[in-house]
Amino acid sequence: MHAWPASEVPALPGQGRDLRIHDTATGGLVILDPGPVARIYVCGITPYDATHIGHAATYNAFDLVQRVWLDTKRQVHYVQNVTDVDDPLLERAQRDGIDWAALADQETALFREDMTALRMLPPRQYIGAVEAIPGIVPLVERLRDMGAAYELEGDVYFSVESDPHFGKVSGLDAAAMRLLSAERGGDPDRPGKKNPLDPMLWMAAREGEPSWDGGSLGRGRPGWHIECVAIALDHLGMGFDIQGGGSDLAFPHHEMGASHAQALTGEFPMAKAYVHAGMVALDGEKMSKSKGNLVFVSKLRRDGVDPAAIRLALLSHHYRADWEWTDQVLQDAVTRLGRWRAAVSRPDGPPAEALVEEIREALANDLDAPAALTAVDRWTARQEQHGGTDEGAPGVVSRAVDALLGVAL
Repeated sequence: MHAWPASEVPALPGQGRDLRIHDTATGGLVILDPGPVARIYVCGITPYDATHIGHAATYNAFDLVQRVWLDTKRQVHYVQNVTDVDDPLLERAQRDGIDWAALADQETALFREDMTALRMLPPRQYIGAVEAIPGIVPLVERLRDMGAAYELEGDVYFSVESDPHFGKVSGLDAAAMRLLSAERGGDPDRPGKKNPLDPMLWMAAREGEPSWDGGSLGRGRPGWHIECVAIALDHLGMGFDIQGGGSDLAFPHHEMGASHAQALTGEFPMAKAYVHAGMVALDGEKMSKSKGNLVFVSKLRRDGVDPAAIRLALLSHHYRADWEWTDQVLQDAVTRLGRWRAAVSRPDGPPAEALVEEIREALANDLDAPAALTAVDRWTARQEQHGGTDEGAPGVVSRAVDALLGVAL
């Protein structure tokens, strides 16, 4: 599966700072020093309703991570998946009377278009669950053969008790886990499971649903968590720098994935930091496919909204915050974009070197994009009020905002 084209990232003078970022597993900031190649895995979409603002906010956060690392002169090895077969996708395809694979292709193509318009840097590998099945099957067989998985009526489940570190990603107790498991795709009440929290690794073929050859597992399809584990281990290996996604993935997805990988390899941890973006609401409720209260990037673009304004709207909220999308949020972003573009269109302006360092410091401090925007606002206000004599300043600001914030002025 191919990703989307990369926008050019302008080179800036000097060098960025190492990233300090909030790690869900420890509950505090960690300083990441990845070495010459930073490794990040971000969980992708299930392609049946792309791309809503909640998606965009999540991928914007991890785009900032890439930009901070690139500014430190590192390379970035970024991997993202597409869950192109799963129950919600099959249910939507059946509801709409469309082939499930065609629906997945259609929505994935739309996602690529939106990511390109928003100037999100693409992953080096963009892997669908279906194409990953040949790598998933051997992992499930290994877990079964080593006693970390078991069969139940043809399905294969992972035993969470096989990983002594289970629970260390989310930090939740068993009761909270059980509630979230039921809400987020698990089946804690299924009779015969060794532990209600045990997640499915391989679902035996069901009538009327797609299935693949699973070798000794029989025909079926993979569970949600093992999909990402197989892709991450194949392309990044254990101990990569960041496992990322929305905050609703901390449990069960990232918790289970970490345990799968740790049981398979005997190593801990799967990732050095688990980083989660906040949820976006609309009309007082979390924006979600199940509620149908979605604002789509593609619809905004069709309505003539500049993608740079959409990106500024996302950047105006801290990535870990839960926030609400409103018409005012978008209008404020449109106004800000207009002011910034007018400011950098002048032939000279106030010196900009200190501004570049302010943006760098803000982003290195747990991706504090709102602080970075405020710094650019201050420079813009000086330009509007007094102008300046530095002929290179507007160009420096334009390149810094592009390179570090992904906003083309």
